[in-house]
Amino acid sequence: MSVMEILTELYFDRMNINPEYPNDPERDMFIMSKGHAMESYYAVLAEKGFLDKEEILRKFSRFGSKYIGHPNNKLPGIEMNSGSLGHGLPVCVGIALAGKMDNRKTRVYVVMGDGELAEGSVWEGVMAASHYKLDNLCAVVDRNRLQISGSTEEVMAHDDLDERFKSFGWNVINIPDGNSINDLRRGFGEAEGVKGRPSVLIANTIKGKGSSIMENKVSWHHHVPNDQEYDIIMADLEQRRRSFLNEQNSK
Repeated sequence: MSVMEILTELYFDRMNINPEYPNDPERDMFIMSKGHAMESYYAVLAEKGFLDKEEILRKFSRFGSKYIGHPNNKLPGIEMNSGSLGHGLPVCVGIALAGKMDNRKTRVYVVMGDGELAEGSVWEGVMAASHYKLDNLCAVVDRNRLQISGSTEEVMAHDDLDERFKSFGWNVINIPDGNSINDLRRGFGEAEGVKGRPSVLIANTIKGKGSSIMENKVSWHHHVPNDQEYDIIMADLEQRRRSFLNEQNSK
């Protein structure tokens, strides 16, 4: 739930994609490197028109189903199987470089978890993206500060993440509220205007955003709600939906 606004802004306001032409060579490309956030990704792909909502609900995680717990590129709209952390950014470097070589207008986006940044392959990709001046590449770090085994700052600290990316030659855009559509819109817009180097949005998010019983609790990385918890979560999300609509209508 920390990544929901990031995906919404990308798919409904930012990327050049069309579910009627999913293989358009000029389309923008997206990789969900933190593949364990697949439930959010399913919701966005279905709402955009790539997938059927009812079919997902019927078949999710069933035996033999295509709707598994990580991205499956046998489904329309999904470019790459992911979930083995540390792979998304290096693959996107290759996609972005190919786009440059073919003179395509394609922009390439990747969402990574902050816990994922402990993988060395991420930093190899960071170095290569800067070397090749991939200004058509935009990474997003879902900086919710929690991972499956606890706080990122206890497991593998990222306390100076902005400076770390800058030292590799990246354009760094810090998003104070990574769950704000307006802040994300500003950040992605800024990234599009940068020439000669890749950009990264450090999106400061909240794990379990929108739920009074889930926010900032590491146990919800893999916890299954009981009936009572489910009712509380759904009531919280309905309240949040109404608040969001009121906010957007007032602008």
